[in-house]
Amino acid sequence: MASILTEESKPTFSSSGNLRVCHVSLTLCTGGLERLLVDFARYHNDDKFDLQYLAMQETGRFADELKDLNYAVSLLNTSGKFEQIREMANLFKEQKIDVVHTHNTYPHIYASLAARWAGVPVVINTRHGQRHGHGWKSRFKYRLASFAVDRIVAVSEDAARLTRDNDHVSSRRITKIWNGIDVEDFEFHGPVLKPIAISVARLSAEKDFPTLLQAVAKVVKAIPDFQLILVGDGAERNKLEKMVGELELQNHVELLGERKDVPALLKKAGFFVSSSITEGISLTLLEAMSVGLPLLATSVGGTPEIIEDKMNGLLVIPSDPDALANGMIEMIGMMENWDEMGTHGRKRVETHFDIRRMVKDYEQLYQECLEK
Repeated sequence: MASILTEESKPTFSSSGNLRVCHVSLTLCTGGLERLLVDFARYHNDDKFDLQYLAMQETGRFADELKDLNYAVSLLNTSGKFEQIREMANLFKEQKIDVVHTHNTYPHIYASLAARWAGVPVVINTRHGQRHGHGWKSRFKYRLASFAVDRIVAVSEDAARLTRDNDHVSSRRITKIWNGIDVEDFEFHGPVLKPIAISVARLSAEKDFPTLLQAVAKVVKAIPDFQLILVGDGAERNKLEKMVGELELQNHVELLGERKDVPALLKKAGFFVSSSITEGISLTLLEAMSVGLPLLATSVGGTPEIIEDKMNGLLVIPSDPDALANGMIEMIGMMENWDEMGTHGRKRVETHFDIRRMVKDYEQLYQECLEK
């Protein structure tokens, strides 16, 4: 058996007949998806479900958090695709898994096949985003793998539409479950009434921070004291640091890197800004709403399902520095409404995007599929 399950981390399943669920992701490093997997562990019904986790390529901080919570985490040792499928099938058989829950494309394609090979009764895939940048081969494999799963969960109406229209999955096999966060983890404090924006995200191409920096260069011409706090790290960091210098934004943009004190940083901002060209249901947007910040975001993916325009934020078209700059200027002009927008946002998260509701919906789906 080629996995890194240690004696200390192996799950001890109860004799009460709990259902055994294995979450499969590409990595357990940084990201919103990986944080959701930790939340599954924290908020699931442990009287009915026993969980374990499998990362196909890499483990990191979220794997450590799961181990600290006494959940099993395994990492594939093999690299060839067929070898990985066989290794996963062996793990599923050994652990007598009832439900394999894959997350996003790569695990969906390969872990779903492994689960069927192992005779796992139920296989679920969650489509967390729009699969931006995937070529036709990946889309074709995703479509084929979809025949091997019982249900595909879309985290937004947009993801459900793409799964139905682009991947040709029947509507009866698609379930929408919005992502959620624990609102109680976020102290409501409202916005600072100053022209200060904050953005928290992985510094990767799909977040489109070059467009945000170009927009900031336009905003500071109209509002000289405007500031942007940019939190996160990733492949685009060197490029963005260079852009800050080229656009002469050193006095207006703080690139803080990855930080563990994000709640404290949110207290310094007037509103949250997102320039993404693709999103599922962004956890950072939900967190900003929880503390009472108005939102300015591009109208992509599931974001229009989070933001009620001019109620808790503003929506602008993606990949357009002028539109984003005008949106920030409009947002700053609405400063007298920020407190009200922040309060509305908090109530919206509490009502629609609670983590306990999300986990309960998934558990009901597991049971429904097993009964069938």
